[in-house]
Amino acid sequence: MDKKQKYKTPSELRFDLISRDWVVIATGRAKRPETFKQERRKTDEMSQAECPFCNIETQEKPVLIYSPSAKISEEEMARLENGNGIVPKDWTIVVIPNKYPAFTPCESLDKEREGRFYQRMNAAGYHEVLVTRDHKKSMGQFEIKEIKEIIDAYQERYLNLMKKTFVNYVSIFHNHGREAGASIAHPHSQIITTPLIDSDLKKALSNSKNYYERTGKCSYCQMNEWEKKSKKRIVFENREFLVVCPFASKGAFEVIISPKFHKAYFEKITENEKRQLSEAFQMAFGKIHRGLSDPAYNFYLHTAPADGKNHNYYHWHWTIMPKTATWAGFEIGTRMEISTIEPEKAAEYLRKQ
Repeated sequence: MDKKQKYKTPSELRFDLISRDWVVIATGRAKRPETFKQERRKTDEMSQAECPFCNIETQEKPVLIYSPSAKISEEEMARLENGNGIVPKDWTIVVIPNKYPAFTPCESLDKEREGRFYQRMNAAGYHEVLVTRDHKKSMGQFEIKEIKEIIDAYQERYLNLMKKTFVNYVSIFHNHGREAGASIAHPHSQIITTPLIDSDLKKALSNSKNYYERTGKCSYCQMNEWEKKSKKRIVFENREFLVVCPFASKGAFEVIISPKFHKAYFEKITENEKRQLSEAFQMAFGKIHRGLSDPAYNFYLHTAPADGKNHNYYHWHWTIMPKTATWAGFEIGTRMEISTIEPEKAAEYLRKQ
């Protein structure tokens, strides 16, 4: 049998420099970019009258309020006896403690062992929800000034929370759509602090440090330079930020938003950088919204920890992960993701949106 007939075009294994994981780019299952543009996802049937975030006065006492008429910080809020009636009618962003928190403030971690192998401690920390006003308007439909206000709130809460007890890491993330884990359809982000650094980030920190010690250079900066030179996977760029479909994408249409210049700590972002990041967010989310018919997605921040140690070898960035597929046995069992479109084709498609 002729080899051309016997063997199909092989899928690719691509190496992720940061996680040092391999991912599968399944060209044998390759799809045209347009096939990911499915019918608009089903929306939650909860009405605005029933929505807890449209009735923000029913929620926990806010820790931050933004409105055109005023901004009320956590310090100002603490001076008020209660939060009833203080949310102005023209509010645009409210940050509230989660009613059902995964982490809660504690006086002590109460570390203890069970037998020789097991350990436990209190899940000490803070769990907050950042709510935007419009019941249906998602990030892909926001104007730049609206996104800038969200980034302002992210930074303000980060700077406040990192000073609190047992906070070594501040996780900021957003689930959009039922498939991405959003139990309430009303757009909202979450902020969780932990006394630990998760294994994924710990591995990225370790690999970034090893690369820096070996080469004297930041691995993210090196990758950004290559992406600017090759231009194959760039979706958008401005003076401060690159929007890229990474070489070893962990899923179809994964997007990374990364500072062009070396920055380890997101919380140190400047006003100019926030404006530039807002533009990058608008372009990235707008293209995903239009090109993939408003898919479910997760986006999250990876930044150097707030543990007081020097992590200047790291490079903060945002990751957007559209939910274009469901993990099955292979992915769960091997922790090796399969993407059914090459990042180069995904970037080319998104650039046109």
